[in-house]
Amino acid sequence: MRNTRALAVAGAAVAALGLSAPAATAWDSPRNIVALPSVIARGGQLTITVDGCRHGGTATSNAFSPTRLSPVRGANETARGTATIHNNARPGSYDITVDCNGRRMTKPHAFTVIGGVRGGIGGSSTTGATPTDMAIGGGLVAAAVVGGGVFWMRRRAERRI
Repeated sequence: MRNTRALAVAGAAVAALGLSAPAATAWDSPRNIVALPSVIARGGQLTITVDGCRHGGTATSNAFSPTRLSPVRGANETARGTATIHNNARPGSYDITVDCNGRRMTKPHAFTVIGGVRGGIGGSSTTGATPTDMAIGGGLVAAAVVGGGVFWMRRRAERRI
């Protein structure tokens, strides 16, 4: 009796799962465009991955030059390419249009370009060292000099013995 109920419940669960699963079909058009990283600075490299692009294709956007998508080995019907964002790209959200197998697909707001990074100043917003920075640095240098002197004096005393 118990085995029959368990078998009936298991059969019903398998049937429900089988009916709810989508049927496997062969895709001949691009789908699922992924751009990583989704937020990128001007001059950065963007990786574009497209499913349903079996033989490769081209990705275009206002933020980068047309980029070739090459099929990925071992990944069924997936293509990938790397685009370099223009140095003069304006900050904001950009679309990507993919052309694969003669079919086109556009993903709106696929990635966002941010302004350039202020390099060379180390993220600092003040000019020069503050008095606190100078006191900390001076204390560390003094501690190093005293520690080095004590070490040198002890080593010198060991040689006399």
